[in-house]
Amino acid sequence: MTPPVVLFDLDGTLSDSAPGILASLRHAFATHGLPPLDATTERALLGPPFYESLPPLLGDVDVMAVIGTYREHYAAGAMYDTSPYPGVGTLLRALHADGVRVAVATSKPEHYAVPIVERLGYAPFFETVGGDDLHGTRRTKADVIAEVLRRLGHPEPDDVVMVGDRSHDVEGARAHHIRCVGVRWGYALEGELEAAAPVGIVADAAALQQTLRTLD
Repeated sequence: MTPPVVLFDLDGTLSDSAPGILASLRHAFATHGLPPLDATTERALLGPPFYESLPPLLGDVDVMAVIGTYREHYAAGAMYDTSPYPGVGTLLRALHADGVRVAVATSKPEHYAVPIVERLGYAPFFETVGGDDLHGTRRTKADVIAEVLRRLGHPEPDDVVMVGDRSHDVEGARAHHIRCVGVRWGYALEGELEAAAPVGIVADAAALQQTLRTLD
């Protein structure tokens, strides 16, 4: 039986948002006279909040000024440069048809996450789209998950599964005693998911659907 509640990360899990995110980040770096990042560092930045991940890379540069420039470029249209992963829409429709309560739990600010989910055509499947706010009051994935669980009426941990592509998703779920399934198609660095030890790691949406159905 599929768990009654399934939470999904957004970037790297529901859709490939790297093009829009990285275009905006590169614009912000160039605007502030910062040298470009290498591909591995860029990939590592996809997922966790920039106000947590950027400071070690910026030295004395004002982090919030860089993030502000990033957000201007992102909101101007780059946020919609995102593509659904193969099979995800079919999976969401199947979960919805089965009566599973489905929600988004993303570190991306809800200000962007909600219209992106709507643009992808996924909004009808989700009970709520939860994320950070523009002031960074939900600084960790555990904070985001806490808010989503609150909106869902605090379901029992055994009834909930988190689905995500980064170690932060696994760790955030574990903070609430929730199982997490890792997806291989996202932005995790080599060995990252294995080290985080989710209950399973899947290669595609069909395998994710099967794994959700067979969780004990």
